[in-house]
Amino acid sequence: MSLPTSLAAVIVTYNRLDKLKRVIDALKKQTQLPDQVFVIDNASTDDTGAWLQELQNQNPRFQHVRLRENSGGAGGFYEGARVAYEAGHDYIWFSDDDAYPEPEAIAQLQHSLQDFETRFHHRPSFACSAVKWTNGDLCEMNTPTTVWDWPRFYNPETPYFLVSACSFVSVLVPRWVIQEHGFPIKDYFIWYDDAEYTQRIAKTYPGIYCPNSEVIHDVPENKGVNYALINDKNIWKFRYGARNETSFRRREQGWYGVAVFLRGVRNQMRAGNVDPALRRDVYKAIWQGCSFAPAIERPDPDSSV
Repeated sequence: MSLPTSLAAVIVTYNRLDKLKRVIDALKKQTQLPDQVFVIDNASTDDTGAWLQELQNQNPRFQHVRLRENSGGAGGFYEGARVAYEAGHDYIWFSDDDAYPEPEAIAQLQHSLQDFETRFHHRPSFACSAVKWTNGDLCEMNTPTTVWDWPRFYNPETPYFLVSACSFVSVLVPRWVIQEHGFPIKDYFIWYDDAEYTQRIAKTYPGIYCPNSEVIHDVPENKGVNYALINDKNIWKFRYGARNETSFRRREQGWYGVAVFLRGVRNQMRAGNVDPALRRDVYKAIWQGCSFAPAIERPDPDSSV
């Protein structure tokens, strides 16, 4: 007989109340309803705060955690992981404020983690969903990274694929992972915080991609992260992405990893005929990333219950 486990959901939001309401509705329809839902409000300036406070008053299962300033997705997921961990939950599900899980999405992830461990005697570090775009196509920006032997355990009864990284759009992380590897890096602000975290925790054992768990990601365009697509409107995100990935590669792969990344970015920007001034911004961010080494925070032993 399996022991009961507790489950928390973490949603990070900023000024997208209409979409957030759809996320909350989707969570209420889950067959595996989270014991607590922590909505991390990144100091929204619209009606998000008032609406979430009313939701919490009506249903304490939904907890409004308002930050004093906008700390980006990275700061939000750090805070969500911290409060969910300190609340004692065994599993933490992370997702965004514009991603709508199908009713079985969370239940499938939790079942998959437990089933995989029982069958194969390995503990996956995370389980992630199949993320679809609004028209049902694969969502390009949320495609997980597979390991070399990704289909090792696949069969129709166990449809699991081994992955080394995924996005924070519907990913379930067990408590022991945070105990061993710490929290997401809040200082990344935005972009690559999810890739850094899942690659870090996958050092213990890869995660699993679960195609039976589906989520719809309501983003305007179905495009992945490609430096050929840089323009005046999105350069601010690419600056963070370049700095953060360089920081990760410097830490994990040394100067060789930085050089490989630099070459790839340069080739993509050339292929996209990116404006020279914007290219210089990216190169400057890569240079900054070479010395950017934010601390990895770990839970206080006294908060482990």
